[in-house]
Amino acid sequence: MKTRFTEADAAAELRADVREGLTDEPKWLSPKWFYDAAGSELFERITELPEYYQKRTEARILRERALTIAETTRSSTLVELGSGSSEKTRLLLDALRKTGFLQRFVPLDVSASALRAAVTAIEADYPGLEVRGVVDDFTTGRLDDGADRLVAFLGGTIGNLLPEERAGFFAALREALRPGEWLLLGTDLVKDPDRLVRAYDDAAGVTAEFNRNVLRVLNDRLDADFVPEEFDHVALWNAEQEWIEMRLRARRAMRVRVARLHLEVDFVAGEEIRTEISAKFRRGRVRDELAAEGFALEHWWTDEAGDFALSLCRAV
Repeated sequence: MKTRFTEADAAAELRADVREGLTDEPKWLSPKWFYDAAGSELFERITELPEYYQKRTEARILRERALTIAETTRSSTLVELGSGSSEKTRLLLDALRKTGFLQRFVPLDVSASALRAAVTAIEADYPGLEVRGVVDDFTTGRLDDGADRLVAFLGGTIGNLLPEERAGFFAALREALRPGEWLLLGTDLVKDPDRLVRAYDDAAGVTAEFNRNVLRVLNDRLDADFVPEEFDHVALWNAEQEWIEMRLRARRAMRVRVARLHLEVDFVAGEEIRTEISAKFRRGRVRDELAAEGFALEHWWTDEAGDFALSLCRAV
């Protein structure tokens, strides 16, 4: 397994992000810090909730379109950004093997432990397939060299990036690809706002615990003294930006100390920290953002209800 993003890198990035976010106005934290072991387990629980349609809808589209994707791209290398367990990617692996093109799989994830488990499982289930795990921050768009690559960025994770961050990601990814190589992108689509809010504020309260977990991460890694139960989970629809915002709202005035940053942060009652955006897309927006950075949208597939889309894009 190749490591480009070490624990020291992650620690430095966490310190920089938290200092910037908690001293900004309004306050914010990056969603990447949700994912310690507890956060990852909570997110897996979220994906199984009845309100959270994204995972199962994207998997259904993949099952229907994987063979077409394989026959269209004829890719010998599949790269997965933010691979996690690579569960859905097995549909692509199976299709690419069926067409006879696949030679190697390159899962890339920021979590070394998750990546190691995924690599071990894939190697066991796909004998003869070359598997090269890479520990890296997948949002940078960095890729190892390779031939005939298909890059999969699934799960709607692209929506967690701000517009300028998406542009930078697409530009870096296009620079790393040769003309004619491919990107398969998963995007959640604009729909009824009430339904969207329910997907991020489930009745069982799992998403609320996931949201508050970022404060537990700061307590653990930066010796902060947040009391997570003193913050309410908030999910709302920003109609102008067409994205969901998750926030944590202070129930009372308080001062929080972040010892390893030598930082004290004051909150007034009702003050919020934005912890995540999740942009929702329309076809034109996806097409235009990709075209601006050198990708041509070749295929656009949605489920019957129009909840989620897979875009197959060619580097031009």
